[in-house]
Amino acid sequence: MSILEDARAALATGPLCDSCLGRLFADRSFGLANAERGHALRVTVALADDDPFEAGEDCWVCENECDRFDWWAEQAASAVRGYDFDTYQVGTKVPPLLEENDELLREDVGLEPDAGEALKTELNREVGKRIGDLTGAEVEFGRPAVQLTLDLATDEVETHVNSAFVYGRYRKLERDIPQTKWPCNDCNGTGLWQGEPCDGCGGSGYRYDESVEQLSAPVVREAMDGEEAVFHGAGREDVDARMLDSGRPFVIEVMAPRKRDVDADELEADINAFADGKVEVTDLHLATHEMVERVKELDASKTYRMDVEFGAPVDADALQDALAELDGTTIQQETPQRVTHRRADITRTRTVYDAEGELTDDRHAELRIHGEGGLYVKELVSSDEGRTEPSLAGLLDTDAVVTALDVIDVQGEDEPFAKDEFLRE
Repeated sequence: MSILEDARAALATGPLCDSCLGRLFADRSFGLANAERGHALRVTVALADDDPFEAGEDCWVCENECDRFDWWAEQAASAVRGYDFDTYQVGTKVPPLLEENDELLREDVGLEPDAGEALKTELNREVGKRIGDLTGAEVEFGRPAVQLTLDLATDEVETHVNSAFVYGRYRKLERDIPQTKWPCNDCNGTGLWQGEPCDGCGGSGYRYDESVEQLSAPVVREAMDGEEAVFHGAGREDVDARMLDSGRPFVIEVMAPRKRDVDADELEADINAFADGKVEVTDLHLATHEMVERVKELDASKTYRMDVEFGAPVDADALQDALAELDGTTIQQETPQRVTHRRADITRTRTVYDAEGELTDDRHAELRIHGEGGLYVKELVSSDEGRTEPSLAGLLDTDAVVTALDVIDVQGEDEPFAKDEFLRE
């Protein structure tokens, strides 16, 4: 059949709007809206058949939803008023009856089930264009700032505001501060034990009063006017360890933010003022959502500075010989006894990239260790009762224990954490 014969057959099925008529031929003639195709075909059929022209009125296929593109766009724009966003995506929930009508029209005309385009596709595109005109935002099919879903059955617009992300590095300048909130084990974070304030946490619900998360994330959440903020770190140091020098990469994720384009420099200054010298952040940037996975998954090496105490006097030459033995060595480590309650008891293989240090007296030393990510450096020193081989204690044939530990650098093994493709201007 010709396109005019198909158009006649479609018009014979009942009253059709121009959009539903034109949608059957959406693959014909680039640059036209379906309503323009439908109107042109309606006019052409009337001219060819010398019949009176009749404009499409009530439509049995879409039940006049195609007349509401502007209305839906206005509803959607109103639903996200008050949110800063520069990208969006539109989806549509089409009632089964209208989907069935769309299929029946093609069947009655004798067209393939996938001829032209679906009603849902036209609604997404036409309403989407109008939302862009009203808001100045652009359509994004990957991860937009906001997702808008038109529910034709309820006349409602469902909105989902995607998270915003801030990347940076933190320095933890005091000991006994965990990276994230640490719920009290005694009361399971409730703050209560048998109806009374928990003795283990003083009723706070947390083992520690402050964390890196609590000293930074609330500032970001407030600046972005979000519902919640979650802290993601590139690994974590022990509670009793400081994080110094270059700092540890992190991302703060803010859920449902009303503001996105905050000034990173101002935010950095605000966090540092709020943390009051306990924690300091640097290199803050707005980031993409991919930065969360990057911070969590990128292979990283770490450099540590530690104070070590020996069980017996140690000779300076013996220490240097032992460190030279560890330098560049592959270490076999069973899961340390101190963490077996929360990590699988397996044997790990890790490399010591560099080991250096010197005695401060014959029973004490200051060491600097650069190792592969996942290397347990406390056990590299102590041997953990032989669970780490080789170890400094084993090579020196004396007890050795880390009395103070600082992480001073965390860097990607093969590339830096911060790359332009994962940051926003």
